[in-house]
Amino acid sequence: MINLKSKKVLVTGAGGFIGSNLVEELVKSGVRVKALVHYNSSNDWGNIEALPKPIRDELEIFAGDIRDAFAMQQCVKGCSVVFHLAALIGIPYSYVAPEAYVDTNIKGTLNMLQAALANNVEKFVQTSTSETYGTAIYTPIDEKHPLQGQSPYSASKIGADKIAESYHLSFGLPVATIRPFNTYGIRQSARAVIPTIIAQALTKDKIKLGSLTPVRDLTFVKDTVRGFIKIAEADSSVGEVINIGSGFGITIKELVDKILAIVGQQVEVVCDEARVRPEKSEVRQLIADNRKAGKLVGWQPGLSLEAGLGQTVEWLRENIKSYKADLYNV
Repeated sequence: MINLKSKKVLVTGAGGFIGSNLVEELVKSGVRVKALVHYNSSNDWGNIEALPKPIRDELEIFAGDIRDAFAMQQCVKGCSVVFHLAALIGIPYSYVAPEAYVDTNIKGTLNMLQAALANNVEKFVQTSTSETYGTAIYTPIDEKHPLQGQSPYSASKIGADKIAESYHLSFGLPVATIRPFNTYGIRQSARAVIPTIIAQALTKDKIKLGSLTPVRDLTFVKDTVRGFIKIAEADSSVGEVINIGSGFGITIKELVDKILAIVGQQVEVVCDEARVRPEKSEVRQLIADNRKAGKLVGWQPGLSLEAGLGQTVEWLRENIKSYKADLYNV
């Protein structure tokens, strides 16, 4: 068992949606956190900027790029645990720029693993995605389900997961892979379906979406963050891939209906062809088998979908100006 409060931990992708929520929870728990944010000339720390000042003041910020192997050696130095979340994650953009996904998600992960190995890191938590499973061959999906690269994004994440696995098997690096199903909640960008639906429902007379029939397994971000922490702490997670998901599936159409009921609006839903994935690339059904998470690390989902959506709607009402609801985020 790793006591994170006695360690210094690195969170890559700290400026992202899940990363910023993980950073916030770790700091609140008394953990010393180094936060890797993507370097930019305006010194913008992404979602870290939205954290309360007392949280930000506790962070050690490292601005860099996981594609730079030398910089990552310096970044990991002095850290005992690495939560590796940094990645390109937009599926539609992976159709446009697949090489960028290989460079960031595969080679970037390789750089982080090598840096962790060189710095004798005690635990490396690799962030996977349920998209690596592709359309379900059977449900619920357990960790033995075949991996299917149905988009350049999912293929790049499969590659990253396998590189991480190889560093455990070849060099003994203590790697644990967390495979979250669809996570939602506060600070999520409009490239994801739930904030897209909510932002349009609050500001438009029509909601433009792609296919309404895919089934997704949705987990509130604070529950996903608990999964990261439990997997990092548990000795039993080393060498394992662990699903984090609710175990409950819902179609996009059913999701729209739930959100509209919470928002209190009647809005027409129309199909926007630009948002529809290529036929063979669309993942039709994702429902998690989360029993391994319960058995190995004691994780179970906490917040109901209705309660999580309610919190997300209220947060987005207060932050709607930061969303361009009339634009499609690729």
